[in-house]
Amino acid sequence: MSEIVTELGKLSSAEEFLNFLEVKYDQRVVNVNRLHILKRFNQYLARHSFRSAEAAAVRLEYKALLERAYQDFVQSDAVTEKVFKVFQDATGVKTFSLDSLRASMPMRNM
Repeated sequence: MSEIVTELGKLSSAEEFLNFLEVKYDQRVVNVNRLHILKRFNQYLARHSFRSAEAAAVRLEYKALLERAYQDFVQSDAVTEKVFKVFQDATGVKTFSLDSLRASMPMRNM
């Protein structure tokens, strides 16, 4: 496990993380949301308990977390992101998931 952590420690951009973990992405999305994606990825890592110490398994878990972080921002809209940010700032909670936020928001008429 320490091998992959060492390798991830050498990475410095969202694109490097996405490429290293082989996560498919749209460069336009990353251009706008790179810090949000990495912040979300970091939050998921902080809450995650790895099931194995084997490098291959750990890499798959890292990949799944980064894919989830990326999809959170692909599928969210500006209002959801703003409410999420305000909620974090107001409560100091840094690990409130977008799924929880969506569940607590009233349905909007479309």
